[in-house]
This record gives sequence, structure tokens and C-alpha cells, in this order.
Amino acid sequence: MTTLQIFLAIGPWQIGIVVLVVLLLFGGKKIPELMRGLGSGIKEFKDASKEDETLEEKKE
Repeated sequence: MTTLQIFLAIGPWQIGIVVLVVLLLFGGKKIPELMRGLGSGIKEFKDASKEDETLEEKKE
């Protein structure tokens, strides 16, 4: 099986089960905090990768 086939094998029932498990583990009040943290982490990662690109351009 290729990665694409595995990705396409995920259906609405599997997604619903994952969402239910996340809700049970973290509760409804914690999820916005987790998403905020995830968003800030992604933003920091993007900023750091942009800094690396500018440093490489300056070296050349």
C-alpha cells in the first residue's frame, strides 16, 4: 500500500473516532489552548526557516 492509498482509506468514521478520543482525553476547554499552542509553534517554525533562508542569501 502506498501512502496515498492509506490516506484515502481514512473515512469519516475514523475521523469521528479520533475527534471523540481527543475530546475525551483533553476536554472541550483544553482544545482551544492546544490549537493556539500548535499555531504559535507553526508560526515560530516558519519564522525560523525564513531567517535561515535570509542568512544563506547573505553568505552568497
